[in-house]
Amino acid sequence: MIELVIQWKDFFNPEFYIQNGGLWLILFIVFAETGLFAGFFLPGDSLLFVAGIYSNELAAELVLINSDVLNLVLVCVLIIAAGILGNTAGYWFGAASGPFLYTRKDTFFYKKKHLYTAKAFYEKHGGGAIVFARFLPMIRTFAPIIAGIVKMDKSKFIFYSIVGCIAWVFSMMFAGHYLYKFFLNQYGFDLKERLEYIIIVIILVTTAPVIIQLVKGKSK
Repeated sequence: MIELVIQWKDFFNPEFYIQNGGLWLILFIVFAETGLFAGFFLPGDSLLFVAGIYSNELAAELVLINSDVLNLVLVCVLIIAAGILGNTAGYWFGAASGPFLYTRKDTFFYKKKHLYTAKAFYEKHGGGAIVFARFLPMIRTFAPIIAGIVKMDKSKFIFYSIVGCIAWVFSMMFAGHYLYKFFLNQYGFDLKERLEYIIIVIILVTTAPVIIQLVKGKSK
């Protein structure tokens, strides 16, 4: 019997989840990372990029399709469904806890005025916020929860959640799938052998906007 040894770095390595959990674990991670408080540390963009590279292997867990494109689309559709359900769960949790937060007294860490600021922001930019939050680590975890807390219109939230999830999943997975094939066919370069460097680049690119905004916020 082979013993699986897990290190801390494995939790941030998308290939670890694919090799040891497959499609079903990916669906759970996307669900958790797009709406559950505890899922903010899980890989999102890098996981989808690598899943695009392994789309044929992942699709084979369900059905054997002799089509590279159909395998990719099948996995994309399932992950999109998981992402939409995750956002919906986050919105529901936020809506359920919202009344308590609105009646809670201010503390050092909690200020009710921030709820009203968030509510005004979502009323003005709610749709765009939900869509673009999909592409920002950590932000995409808390965006649906906050939308529920400030009681963003449910039908509007669901519509933009679907739009954002489709754009996020297809862009990341198609990029991973076709960049892998391009480099392999054109240059004989296998991205699977350099995934650790690719993951670092993706993390830096996707977290840069969040870090920049935090720095700007502190400088004001």
